[in-house]
Amino acid sequence: MNLSAKNTIKKIHALDSVLCVKMNQTSQNKLVKRFFKIISRLGDGVFWYTLMIIILLADPIYGIDTVIHMGVFGGIGTLIYKIIKKYVSRPRPFQINDNIYDQEKILDCFSFPSGHTLHAVIFTLIASIYYPFLFPFLMAITILIAFSRVILGLHYPTDVIVAALIGFIIVKFSIFVI
Repeated sequence: MNLSAKNTIKKIHALDSVLCVKMNQTSQNKLVKRFFKIISRLGDGVFWYTLMIIILLADPIYGIDTVIHMGVFGGIGTLIYKIIKKYVSRPRPFQINDNIYDQEKILDCFSFPSGHTLHAVIFTLIASIYYPFLFPFLMAITILIAFSRVILGLHYPTDVIVAALIGFIIVKFSIFVI
């Protein structure tokens, strides 16, 4: 890697760290921390599995296609993000910066990319393909989940941005194969 690329990466990481610290500081407010802990927990899967059940109950004929689409490409997303996490092995912000406070339990050791964000994007976009009226609500949940991961000190902003991009690419790919 040339010197210019290394300097650019250092600058991005410095900005990433500053934004992470600033966002994490908001979690020192008990209401903010409590709210984003709830949002983060919903992103563990509870919200998405509940959505899938509701889709099946509300639309038993066509809902099965939606749920299968969500499940298959959610699984592909899991495989992709686990491979990337293992390869990149980026520590979580709270593990290397004393100014960032861990506010939530972690599901794995590494930060990059955010699995919560990746899955939120995949599930939101796929559900919205079949039920476009859900898009504004689901996108709001997705954005809150992404913010929760940074605010709680679990991810850097670039972790959630790249995860959202990967999720988007997976959904675009899914449209061609389904």
